Amino acid sequence: MYKQLLEKISARTSKIGIMGQGYVGLPLSVELSKKGFGITGFEVDEYKVKMINSGQSYVGDVSADDIKELVSNKQFNATADFENLSEMDVVIICVPTPLRKSKNPDVSYIIEASKSIKKTLRKGQLIILESTTYPGTTDELVLPMLEDTGLNVSVDFFLAFSPERIDPSNKKFGIKDTPKVVGGLCKKCTELAAAVYSSFTKVHKVSSTQAAEMVKLLENTFRAVNIALVNEVALMCDKLGLNVWEIIEAAATKPFGFMPFYPGPGIGGHCIPSDPHYLSWKLKTLNFYSRFIELAGELNSKMPEYVVAKVADALNSKAKALKNSKVLVFGAAYKKDIADIRESPAIDVMNLLLEKGVRVSYYDPYVPVVQNCSCRWALSSIKNLVGLNKYDVAVVVTDHTNIDYKKVLKESNIIVDARNAFKNTKSNKIVRI
Repeated sequence: MYKQLLEKISARTSKIGIMGQGYVGLPLSVELSKKGFGITGFEVDEYKVKMINSGQSYVGDVSADDIKELVSNKQFNATADFENLSEMDVVIICVPTPLRKSKNPDVSYIIEASKSIKKTLRKGQLIILESTTYPGTTDELVLPMLEDTGLNVSVDFFLAFSPERIDPSNKKFGIKDTPKVVGGLCKKCTELAAAVYSSFTKVHKVSSTQAAEMVKLLENTFRAVNIALVNEVALMCDKLGLNVWEIIEAAATKPFGFMPFYPGPGIGGHCIPSDPHYLSWKLKTLNFYSRFIELAGELNSKMPEYVVAKVADALNSKAKALKNSKVLVFGAAYKKDIADIRESPAIDVMNLLLEKGVRVSYYDPYVPVVQNCSCRWALSSIKNLVGLNKYDVAVVVTDHTNIDYKKVLKESNIIVDARNAFKNTKSNKIVRI
């Protein structure tokens, strides 16, 4: 079975099913389709299924033209019928893994995906989990469910883990430019998964599924801890009357031993705010307390409050109160040039301002309407940059590149810049974090 499946993958005649057609699953589906595989995207959201099959894209990094061509050529299709999983030679799980309010992992989507696979599992299939999770998930959660069918891993079917490494809007390092890490339940499992991914990028093999799961958590914990460090440095520089952006820029001239990270209003998205807590939770079950992760989470979560304090200080300098002031927030997405609002610090900033009686509006060309998020009030979105001087303060929380910052600078009364959008601009209107 191993040889037969390897031959099919190598010849690109194997059918691949990708469960979840979001920011991870859709780009992967398109890339594998381009390499000649027949791809079926499995998705519970009927709207997404309809969009794909009509040749449309709802993910910024994926071209509608690519989808249209692939669907037209019958290389790619989407379905909400999970019974069709039985027809797949390879099944890749790309479902969300959010955190619960308690900061414990929510692996319910992985469980539901595994249940669907279990119903249709047959001999000769390769199952790959990509969803970010704690070390041990593939072995301890997915494997027992699949072996409950009576089939045995490494004999009847194959199982591996390969962490997703999608960075939305990153033009330099897209899915085909970023190596894939692969770890299987056995050597054959690893080799089969590596054969799939090597069709479009470099592959680095590790010794186990746990090692592959840990790689992803290390990557994002590294980022979370360093962002927290530089956020604290920003607070230090504020106390010292120094420009943190100048300090970082100067330190970055050192060609070794330093990697620049940048402060901001907080961290958002589907990975960095959540992934370190997956690792922390797992370690707590082993009586190990991760102080760096907990401290980093605490520091980063306080940054929206710091931005709001800067808004209050800016208003005080003009003898105005925070309550009943009019504030325009630039950006609702969690990072520049995307429409993703998951865990967005911009939402936190707006919530805090609203709680203090501020009349909040926002401008985001990628997010015309804020919905399905943690915002507790209806937000007023402006459609264009007209009448900026009617707002007491403008706050740059997400520095989209298509915002006319010259116009913002010229017409705004005060600007709180949380992203260094006005780098190298000297003006008494600008308050930097």
